[in-house]
Amino acid sequence: MLRVTLAWLHLVALAIGFGAVYSRGRALAERPLTVHDVRRAFIADSWWGVAAVLWLVTGVWRLVAGTEKAPSYYGHNDVFITKMALFVLVLALEIWPMITLIKWRRIVRLSGDAWQSEERHAQRIKIISFIEAAVLILIVAAAVAMARGYGYRP
Repeated sequence: MLRVTLAWLHLVALAIGFGAVYSRGRALAERPLTVHDVRRAFIADSWWGVAAVLWLVTGVWRLVAGTEKAPSYYGHNDVFITKMALFVLVLALEIWPMITLIKWRRIVRLSGDAWQSEERHAQRIKIISFIEAAVLILIVAAAVAMARGYGYRP
């Protein structure tokens, strides 16, 4: 039952994460960008963070515990290595938006509706969010291929 639960949570994290990062991008695409739009982005960003933690915890647990396959299988699977490289790409892309949105949260908390957004930064986060969503789709493709045995080299 643990195996099924971890796999289910891993997929749920993916669904939550995709919806959240896409929603964050959509919220920041609004023009003129209002504090309401930025608050919508904050909510989506929070869900993106929840999904990332859930994804990491379930993924590492499944890998280390060998609930699906032996840990050595993953080390010898080129598709898995590609999937992890894509995941690292998402993490790298997320550094600047995460820092920027943390700063914005503090500023909005202090200034409220008087805060004027930085539309140039919002545009950049929007683009990064959509790129991350596209990379998530590639990760799903890699996961499907890996689950069917592609990429394994004994």
